[in-house]
Amino acid sequence: MKTIVITGPSGSGKTYLSTRLSKLFRDSIIIKTDSFYRDNLLIRFLSIFLYDIYDRPLSINKNKIKNILKSIFNKDKIISFYKYDFKRKNSSQVKTCINYTRGNQFIILEGIFAHRLDINYQETVNIICEEEKEICQQRRLNRDQLERGRECREVNRKFCKSWYLFYKNIQNFINRNEVTTLNQKDNISFDKLVSNLNKIKQTKKYY
Repeated sequence: MKTIVITGPSGSGKTYLSTRLSKLFRDSIIIKTDSFYRDNLLIRFLSIFLYDIYDRPLSINKNKIKNILKSIFNKDKIISFYKYDFKRKNSSQVKTCINYTRGNQFIILEGIFAHRLDINYQETVNIICEEEKEICQQRRLNRDQLERGRECREVNRKFCKSWYLFYKNIQNFINRNEVTTLNQKDNISFDKLVSNLNKIKQTKKYY
């Protein structure tokens, strides 16, 4: 099963794209890196000194994500997914039964840290969502106020830091791997992406 990696700065349309692709390629499996934030004492302690701790890969449990990928490739029937509660800052486990007989088409790995998980990105389809900073910031503001109970000032401060950290590190990923950049409004590039995914699905490289 081929893995699609969707990354981009906060508010750039990663979730929108993953949802759009999953509707076209039904029975694909979506994994959100946002669901794998650590909730242990170390992270809570470091958050006292590092205001932007949750905008750094350190805050993500990479091993849990890699274990899920391994389980899916092994076609394990019961997979332990996770859900992170941003208001309570704790993580819960959800066991899900995967039906592989329906021909699961892709694994869609989506999130701001999706390109920094120490997996083989030479074997994945790599997509970077791009959007104007002001639009991303407004999307982040709307989401965090509604879903995560954060105040406007806090959201804007976190957004600016996460934007800086993302673009500080993304060039290494681009230099080392084959990458497609995509904007929500760019239907031509989206159609090319879908065409490429259909070709991958029909070749032996898909498995």
